[in-house]
Amino acid sequence: MGLVHAEIELFNPSADELKPITVTALVDNGSTWLVVPQHVANQLNLLVLEQREVTLADGAKKVVDYAGPVRLRFDNRNALTDALVMGDEVLLGAIPMEDMDLIIHPLRRLLIANPKNPNIPGAMAVGVQPVRRDDNA
Repeated sequence: MGLVHAEIELFNPSADELKPITVTALVDNGSTWLVVPQHVANQLNLLVLEQREVTLADGAKKVVDYAGPVRLRFDNRNALTDALVMGDEVLLGAIPMEDMDLIIHPLRRLLIANPKNPNIPGAMAVGVQPVRRDDNA
């Protein structure tokens, strides 16, 4: 399919005095998290929450900072998440994409809002059963 990139805005919701930054992110639904390089974490003044061991594409393991919070914006969508701090480019993984109900359009190689939910993000709550009231109890 080729690489997909998208322009996203990143904010630190805990630091109102900081301006958001606009970055071009590599969109990778095979990856899990938001990944930001150290210079982006510095600009957003992210707090390191803990260390995480990550498995890279080549199978190697690496311990990196897990920092946040980070607010993302793409189109008419927002998400609140934390980020792995590593590498030299922003990577938008599957969890924040799912949170914002975004999909990759394979023919156009674009990140887009889910056309089934164009105005607000949709979500699935699989396995949740409605509570039934028994009038005879």
